Amino acid sequence: MPVEYIPRIQEKYTQEGYPAYRWVLSTDPPPWQPLRRPLAASRLGLIASGGIYVTGQVAFHYKDDTSFRVISTDVRTTDLRVTHFAYDLTDARHDPNVVFPIDTLRTLVREGVLGSLAAQAYTFMGGIYSARRVQDELAPQLTARLLADQVDAVLLVPV
Repeated sequence: MPVEYIPRIQEKYTQEGYPAYRWVLSTDPPPWQPLRRPLAASRLGLIASGGIYVTGQVAFHYKDDTSFRVISTDVRTTDLRVTHFAYDLTDARHDPNVVFPIDTLRTLVREGVLGSLAAQAYTFMGGIYSARRVQDELAPQLTARLLADQVDAVLLVPV
């Protein structure tokens, strides 16, 4: 059965005390950038919105947290933790790869499908009520990090 995502999110934000959520409507298509080199020769960046962090880092808090965590891509999967207010964490806590596919990406590098992974991945807790804060605060910070990492492509993993 499909998840009734929009009513579910509206109900969740109402429970959190927010006014009715206004969905972002973008009238412009996203800018398309073809890969400049084959995937097998590319460095891939990873951004995930599932609330993933590493043991010892501060967990995300539930309300409009626009912070992000930097996670080494050689992290042990057993050191990953997950917190989020908007989805059932059972599967992600059992296997963080369902929301942060680091083991699969490392396998693709070993098999030569991907050239390499950036040394750092970036995670945040999606479900941020303020689209303005995502656009003005979070996105520019992550963009600057990815540019500094000199990635050729980015895998965005939403929850």
